[in-house]
Amino acid sequence: MVSRRELMQAGLGASALLAGTGLSAGRAFAQQKLTQADLLRFEPLGNVTLLHLADIHAQLVPTWFREPSINLGVGEAKGRVPHITGKDFLDLYKIPAGSPMAYALTAEDFASLAKNYGRMGGLDRLATIIKAIRAERGDNRCLLLDCGDTWTNSWTSLQTKAQDIVECMNLLKPDAMTAHWEFTLGAERVEEITRSLPFPLLAQNIRDTEFEDKVFEPRQMFERGGLKIAVIGQAYPYTAIANPRWMFPKWAFGLREDELQKQVEEARGEGADLVVLLSHNGFDIDHKMAGRVRGIDVILTSHTHDALPEPVRVGQTLLIATGACGKFISRLDLDVREKRVQDFRHRLIPIFSDAIEPDAEMAALIARHRAAYEKDLKRILGRTEGLLYRRGNFQGSLDDVFTDAMLEVRDAEISLSPGMRWGGSLVPGQDITFEDITNASAMTYPQCYRTTMKGAMLKAILEDIGDNIFNPDPYYQGGGDMVRVGGMGFSVNPFGTVGNRISNMTFLKTGAPIDANRDYVVAGWASINEGTQGPPIWEVVGQYLTARKTITPRKESAVKVVGL
Repeated sequence: MVSRRELMQAGLGASALLAGTGLSAGRAFAQQKLTQADLLRFEPLGNVTLLHLADIHAQLVPTWFREPSINLGVGEAKGRVPHITGKDFLDLYKIPAGSPMAYALTAEDFASLAKNYGRMGGLDRLATIIKAIRAERGDNRCLLLDCGDTWTNSWTSLQTKAQDIVECMNLLKPDAMTAHWEFTLGAERVEEITRSLPFPLLAQNIRDTEFEDKVFEPRQMFERGGLKIAVIGQAYPYTAIANPRWMFPKWAFGLREDELQKQVEEARGEGADLVVLLSHNGFDIDHKMAGRVRGIDVILTSHTHDALPEPVRVGQTLLIATGACGKFISRLDLDVREKRVQDFRHRLIPIFSDAIEPDAEMAALIARHRAAYEKDLKRILGRTEGLLYRRGNFQGSLDDVFTDAMLEVRDAEISLSPGMRWGGSLVPGQDITFEDITNASAMTYPQCYRTTMKGAMLKAILEDIGDNIFNPDPYYQGGGDMVRVGGMGFSVNPFGTVGNRISNMTFLKTGAPIDANRDYVVAGWASINEGTQGPPIWEVVGQYLTARKTITPRKESAVKVVGL
C-alpha cells in the first residue's frame, strides 16, 4: 500500500511545485507557473482507473465556490473528516497556507486567494482533463462515474428541462451515474432522459410503490483492465422527504442496506473482481454503511459536497469524496489481484480554469446551449462590497441576501431559506448578475410564499431541521445545512437532544423573545407542498437587489452556536 507521504506528494504536487519556485502563490500563478501538466501529473498504478465526478449541479462554466468554515460532526463523526475545516484541515493534510490547494479546499483567506487563482470548474476544462487521462491510461482501463446532482440548479438547465447539461455530460461519456436532484424534474422527464442516455442510471434503492419492482437498474458489470467491475448505484435515500413527493408519487426511496448487501453478494457470485458503490448517500452515511455492508471495495460518495485530498479507509473499503460544482475530479488507480485491492494511488485534481485549456468540442456545445439565455444570464442586478457565499452549517452571507429580500419584498416579519449546499460564491467588488442568483435558486419549485406561523411552529421547524442535520446517527441525517432565517435570532446547540437544540429565539425587530402563541408573517421558498403560491424567488431577490444596488454583508450573525 502506498504511504501517506506518497499520497500527499501525488495529491499536492502543484502546491509543492509552487513552493519550490521561491515565488508567492499569487505571483506564481500570475506567471502561469501552475499548469495543466502540473494538475495532471500522476504516476499510474495497477490495472484500472476510476474517475469520479459529483454534485456538479448543472454548472457548465467556471465559478467561485467557497468551502465551509464550519462543518460540524456529531456522534462518532465529531472531529473526523470531513468535519475539519480551515487551518485544522490544512494542518491535517500538511497543505501550505496560501497554496492552490489551500484555496481550493478551505475558506481560509478565500477572497484574496480568489484573485490569485481565479474561478474553478467548467465542463470544457473537465473534458480536457478526462480526455488526457483516458489517452494516457487507455479507455480499456478507465471508468468515469457520476454520483448525480448533475442535471439541475442552473438557469439554462431549468429552461431546457436539463437538456443542456444532459447533452454536455453525454459528451464526457460517463460509464454510469446515480441521482438525487434529478428527480425534481419529475418522474416523466427523468424517465424520458434515462431512456435516451448512452449509459445507465443506476439505483438499487428505488422501488415502484405498487409492486415493489425496481425502477432503475441496480448495478452493471464492466470489463476494464482484464477485470470484472461491478458498479452498484445508490440514489439519495431521502429524496421523497427532502424534495416534493408529488413529483415522483409512484417511487419509494430508502437506504435498503439489506438489499445492497444482496447486490454485493450477487455481483461477487457473478465473478466481480472489484465492487464499487456509486453513492449519493452523503459522506457520514457512507462511512457508517462501509462498516456494515461487506464486500464493497470502493465507495464513491457525494451529496454532502465534501472534498478530501486522501481516501478515507473503513476496514477494506475506500471512501472517495470529490467536492461539488465541478471544482474537482478524483482519479483513483487500483492494483486489483485475486479479487482484492492490493494497492492504490489517488489524486483529487483541482480544476483551475485559468490553467487548463478548454476542450474545443465541449466549449462549442456549452456556448450553443447558453446563447439563447446569455442576455438574461449577464444582466447585472447589483454589486457586492464583500464576499457572498452560501456553504456553512448555520448562515451564509449570500443566504442573508435571500432572507433580507423576502423580508422587504414580501413584507414579512420573519423569512426562511433552505440550507442547500449548492450555489456559487461572489468575491468583493463583483457585479451580481442574474446568473449568480439563479445558480443559487434555479429549481422546479421556486415559489416564494407568504403566510403566518405561530412562534411554536417556528420553534418546531428549527428543531426538526436541527435534528435532521445533527442527529448523532448518520442514518437519520439529511445532509444539508441549517435553515437560514431572517428577522429572527436564536441559539443552537448541535450536540443537544431532540427538541432541545434551539433556544433564545428573538424577534429582531423588537428584541423581544419569540412568542409561542403569536402569529408572525413569514416568507419562505422551496416548499415541498404541491400548489404553493408566490413569485419565483429569483424575482424577489432580483427586485431587492435592483432597489438596493449595493450589498454590504453583515459581520455578525443572529445565529449563536453553543455547546461546542
